[in-house]
Amino acid sequence: MSSTFGSLAGRTAVVTGAASGMGEATARLLAAQGARVALLARRAERLGTLAEKIAADGGQALAVTADVTDDASVGAAADRIRAAYGRVDLVVNAAGVMLPNPIDAGRSDEWARMVDTNLTGALRIIDAFRDDLLAAGAEGRPADLVNVSSIGAHLTFPGYAVYSATKAALTHLSASLRAEFGPRKVRVTNIEPGLTDTELGGHIDNPELSAQLDGMFQAFPDALTSEDIADLIAYVTSRPARVNLRQVIVLPTGQA
Repeated sequence: MSSTFGSLAGRTAVVTGAASGMGEATARLLAAQGARVALLARRAERLGTLAEKIAADGGQALAVTADVTDDASVGAAADRIRAAYGRVDLVVNAAGVMLPNPIDAGRSDEWARMVDTNLTGALRIIDAFRDDLLAAGAEGRPADLVNVSSIGAHLTFPGYAVYSATKAALTHLSASLRAEFGPRKVRVTNIEPGLTDTELGGHIDNPELSAQLDGMFQAFPDALTSEDIADLIAYVTSRPARVNLRQVIVLPTGQA
C-alpha cells in the first residue's frame, strides 16, 4: 500500500462483509496496520481462511459468523467480540448486496433483501457497537464509524432504483449520525465508491443488466479494486482524532 497511515496499533475494529471484496481487503489492511479485527460475515469457511492468513502475516483477527439481517445473530456476535477483544473503537459497515432489476419486475424479494442488508443491517451493527464508540470518544481515544455507500446514492441508473435508494439512505444516515456523534467525539465517514471490481455483480440474475455491467468494466478497464477502498478506509481512520473526513466519493479516474 502506498498511503502513509497514522497509527492503527491498539485499535479494535469490526468489519462486516469481511468474507470477500471491500470488507475482506479492509480487514486485512487494518490488521496489517496493527488493529485487532473482528471479521463478520455469513460464510464461516471463508472467514476462517482469512483469519488464518491474517495470523500468518502477524496480525490479530477473530472470525465471527454473523448475519447482519438477524438481530439475534448480531447481538451474539457483539457479545463474542467483547469477550475476546473488549470494547470496539472502529466499525466498518461493508456488508452489502446489489440486486438490480426494473421496478416493474416486481421483485419484492430483492427489495427486502437490499433494504435489510444495506440499510437495516448497517443500523443493527451501529446499534450493537454504538456504546463502545461513544465510550472511546468520551475517553479521548479515536472512535470511527465508516459506512460504505455508493456513487449510486447520487446518480441514477435504470434498473438500480432500489439499490440506489438504499445507498442514498445510508449516505443520509451517515450525515445525520455525524450530527449526533460528532459532538461526542465519534467520527462518521461515508465512502461512496464508483465502479469497483468485487463479486457484487455476480449476484445479478437479470441477463441484460449483467451484460451491461460487464460492458462497463470493459469500458473502464482501470476500475477501482477492493484494495483501493481498503487503503482509503485505513487512511481516514488513522488521521488525528480531531480530523473527520466526513464524505469521500472515490471514482476510477476514467469514470467521470
